[in-house]
Amino acid sequence: MRLVLLGPPGSGKGTQAAALARHFNVPVISSGELLRGRAAGGGEESRHVAELLVRGELVPDELAVTVVNEALKGAGTDGYIIEGFPRTVAQAEHLDAPPIDAVVHLAVPDEVARDRIAGRSGHGRSDDARRDIVERRLRDYHSETEPLLDLYGRRGVLRSVDGGQTLEAVTAEILRALDAHRR
Repeated sequence: MRLVLLGPPGSGKGTQAAALARHFNVPVISSGELLRGRAAGGGEESRHVAELLVRGELVPDELAVTVVNEALKGAGTDGYIIEGFPRTVAQAEHLDAPPIDAVVHLAVPDEVARDRIAGRSGHGRSDDARRDIVERRLRDYHSETEPLLDLYGRRGVLRSVDGGQTLEAVTAEILRALDAHRR
């Protein structure tokens, strides 16, 4: 299974990626974790990435593509789940991987996303702590990432699920959508 999870901040991408990775026995490639790791590395690039992440800004497409493509090379041949990437159409066009089996969009209203982010803001995510940063991340999602829904819809690989349900219900809905997609 080669799967991409898309959704606004707070939609549950990381949580669902972990559940689906266990189900399919494949690794999760989290762009956020990869970039946070890059930010902790030291050097000028690390400082720049750290500053962008703290401000809740998108990193340059070239860097995001590089870190994800590097991770994909080590993912093996059984598949993967990419979480939080691509964030732009340009990133999607430069993904260096076998064709994606499916893209799952976790649809949640902005207010649900805000509530979830507020609930996790004390758990080590500095970009979740300030309301202005959360609002910037939501605006970036709507302007930069939502166009991917049209792109993947035209490619016939997009499945949208209600991400506002319980963790278990969302996972079950994703698995049903993927089963229907494979048929």
